[in-house]
Amino acid sequence: MGWWKRNRKSILPPILGIGGFLIFWQLSASLGFTRLPGPLSLFTEERTRELLLYPFYDRGGLDKGLFWQTIASLGRVAQGYSLAAIVGISVGIAIGLNQALNRAFDPLFQFLRMVAPLAWVPIALVIFQKNQPAAIFVIFITSVWPILINTAEGVRQIPQDYRNVALVLNMSKRRFFTKILIPSALPYIFTGLRISIGLSWLAIIAAEIVMSGIVGIGFFIWDAYQQNYVSDILLAVVWIGGVGLLLDRLMAALQKFISPVK
Repeated sequence: MGWWKRNRKSILPPILGIGGFLIFWQLSASLGFTRLPGPLSLFTEERTRELLLYPFYDRGGLDKGLFWQTIASLGRVAQGYSLAAIVGISVGIAIGLNQALNRAFDPLFQFLRMVAPLAWVPIALVIFQKNQPAAIFVIFITSVWPILINTAEGVRQIPQDYRNVALVLNMSKRRFFTKILIPSALPYIFTGLRISIGLSWLAIIAAEIVMSGIVGIGFFIWDAYQQNYVSDILLAVVWIGGVGLLLDRLMAALQKFISPVK
């Protein structure tokens, strides 16, 4: 009871809010106010219930459970996001330290980051001619900009006093990088990384919906739509939201571990 008294103010409002939304949705569906099935359809529809209870099934080809569909999507996210992190942090540090580079390339970066993920899909397919590398490229080109821009801003925000101390102590570039630049810019870098992990997950879902014939949660949604399995689509949307939330929390935990708030 003591635990509940301490935490009820943070636990009870989300429960009431989500519960109220689900009840309203179910009533709207039951009374015919919307054509979408209610949340109870996730359990009453036999096919959707089987997908929920048996996410690990694999009948070969594209007929796989939600777990394997998600693993395939996450594998592409891991490749594209890792490449985006390496390029984004490296280039961000370079333009953050060099004002001439920043003035030269910042307009280009700001322009490219405004292009929607789906707009990159046909370009990626033209360049790579294959779905897998094209999907990875779409993830990379979508998620690299927040990392790059936030890293550059973090480097620019290093206090001048720190820079003066480095000059007085005649620090080597390597020591300045490890002792001053990275610790000072780390909160900005992680802000970019957290934004980008969500964009990566959004990008791969969009790319897989467009690119046919590849295992992934995006393809699962499109296939369910074509076969008019609306409850399956709702299940996939809930699943996608849960995975996205988990990715964000994992990145937040990594930030807390590497750069704890003092």
